Amino acid sequence: MSYETLLYDVEGPIATITLNRPDRLNTIVPPMPDEIEAAVYAAVADDEVKVIVLRGAGRAFCAGFDLGGGFHHWDEGLTTDGKWDPGKDFAMATSPFGPVPKFMSMWRSPKPVIAQVHGWCVGGGSDMALCADLVIASDDARIGTPYSRMWGCYLTGMWIYRLGLTRAKEYALTGKPFSGSEAAAIGLINRAVPFAELEAEVRATAERLASVPLSQLSAMKLVVNQAFDNMGLASTQVIGPVLDGLMRNTPDALRWIDVAEREGVSTVARERDRLFADYSAAPADEQPNPEHVIEP
Repeated sequence: MSYETLLYDVEGPIATITLNRPDRLNTIVPPMPDEIEAAVYAAVADDEVKVIVLRGAGRAFCAGFDLGGGFHHWDEGLTTDGKWDPGKDFAMATSPFGPVPKFMSMWRSPKPVIAQVHGWCVGGGSDMALCADLVIASDDARIGTPYSRMWGCYLTGMWIYRLGLTRAKEYALTGKPFSGSEAAAIGLINRAVPFAELEAEVRATAERLASVPLSQLSAMKLVVNQAFDNMGLASTQVIGPVLDGLMRNTPDALRWIDVAEREGVSTVARERDRLFADYSAAPADEQPNPEHVIEP
């Protein structure tokens, strides 16, 4: 199968899915969610594959959904006659064809998935990464949900389940980002390493997992997943995308995306983040190192 937005490669027992829109920081556009699901299914169907790695090409894992041009990439599923159609949005949000169920193909896969995170991993990109079983990041990565402040809501709910109530509330309300090191220390992700060690660390972890019988990996993954499914994960993943649709269409949100379309996303993002002094408004030493690049 050929892909538009990613690369798929198999080496021994490890399949690697590489998001491949580096000029746009691997932001999410159609058909990326469909292609992620297709690549995961390809790995699951391959008897030689035991572990899946998800990573991003260039200087970011994934900077969320592509808001360039006013978010019109998704108009077919969200609008009628050029206007937001809440019925369409609701139908997509609650169907198996929306982005969240596609990201959750990693959760449903009987084979373990490792997200290799570097650079920006924000918004929908963080929702995607946290669907993986293990998340290993570079220490200078930035992981966060700027949509907490404007134009969105938690999609997969994984932030909530990974952080616990006290921290989930704070980061839901503020949208503050973590560095890779901070995310590991707080338990959002598994660990962080210097960027120069990231690929080797992920590879070594994948090889260790691949030494375990696949049936054993699948059983242990299933029993953990089942516990969280029983906590209401599926219902959280219904209400999150429904609220996301509403938050993209409040008067404030419509004004925000209109300015973004006219003046550029960077303009409105800087204003959104100015008082918090983070994301694009952060000083250079609190942003990912732009020289840290993954070659596909």
